[in-house]
Amino acid sequence: MADLKRTPLYPVYEEHGAKTIDFGGWELPVQFSSIKEEHHATRTKAGLFDVSHMGEILIEGPNSETFLQKMLTNDVSKLTANRAQYTLMCYEDGGTVDDLLVYKKDDERYLLVVNAANTEKDFQWLKDHQAEGVTITNISDRIVQLALQGPNAEAVLQKLTDEDLSEIKFFRFADDVKFNGVEHVGLVSRTGYTGEDGFEIYIHKDSGADLWKKILEVGQEEGVVPVGLGARDTLRFEATLPLYGQELSKDITPIEAGLSFAVKTNKESDFIGKDILKKQKENGPDRLLVGIEMMDKGIPRHGYEVLKDDETIGFVTSGTQSPTLQKNIGLALVKKEYSAEGTELEVQVRKRRLKAKVVATPFYKRK
Repeated sequence: MADLKRTPLYPVYEEHGAKTIDFGGWELPVQFSSIKEEHHATRTKAGLFDVSHMGEILIEGPNSETFLQKMLTNDVSKLTANRAQYTLMCYEDGGTVDDLLVYKKDDERYLLVVNAANTEKDFQWLKDHQAEGVTITNISDRIVQLALQGPNAEAVLQKLTDEDLSEIKFFRFADDVKFNGVEHVGLVSRTGYTGEDGFEIYIHKDSGADLWKKILEVGQEEGVVPVGLGARDTLRFEATLPLYGQELSKDITPIEAGLSFAVKTNKESDFIGKDILKKQKENGPDRLLVGIEMMDKGIPRHGYEVLKDDETIGFVTSGTQSPTLQKNIGLALVKKEYSAEGTELEVQVRKRRLKAKVVATPFYKRK
């Protein structure tokens, strides 16, 4: 796989038998043991993910908040230091540039964590709208990002630090956290992309491999395993967390994708796409993202057509056999008149039309 980018952790993948694939120009592990094993380990114990391909962009300067209020759909003014927020960037027509996390370090410093395949595009979009008193720096190549997810995540990570991790509540973070036997300090946030409790850790690239090894070493007793992209996708899908390029795109708005909670059209600041998104919020969009469960035997895959009475009414954005629920389920963007729970639909699976029904989401919610 020539010319593919590699994260600083690439050399340690082999030690765990990683099978790598081309993922958006990166050579990344799709699995270490098996997707199902890694999925169940994360749901019941803990999984360790290398997500260093994600992008990190620093926004600094006295006008940072004003700038971000214009660029992002959520209300950045509600953030206080050491808190994070889920948000989106949109085009004028309401289509999605990207979904991301924003971390407020202080009044003049914010960290944006963006999707890997969108890093350059997002950076350029921000630069194109750059305001006076704002500095924008892409620091992605300096950072390793690890995610430790699952019910045992806190117990495992606590073994490596004197920082009281129980004090870090959901969507909050601690900066400059010291880890035993690791050179650099890191940012530890209680966030994730699996539907489980856990942490995302940002640390200098030169300390990434050391921290990865330490976590696996101290986490043996609690059953921590390295996890690849395959299980990362099934985990986020069951928890109905969107994937850019599938549930979100330049042609799919956050309102259509069911992310109204992160679109604050009542905030005073104008933001890009606000007018269209406000109309969609008030009147309802013409199509909506729904959960579907297959009644006939078959798996709904990304791009498959969804039909009702011979009319194409939408398409599948993601689908799989859920390892947790043992059901064939999917997410589909359909005309709003067919979005009610219990509505029977058909999915075109190759040459067959298979019955499915609209079901509630998220498919999985931890107890």
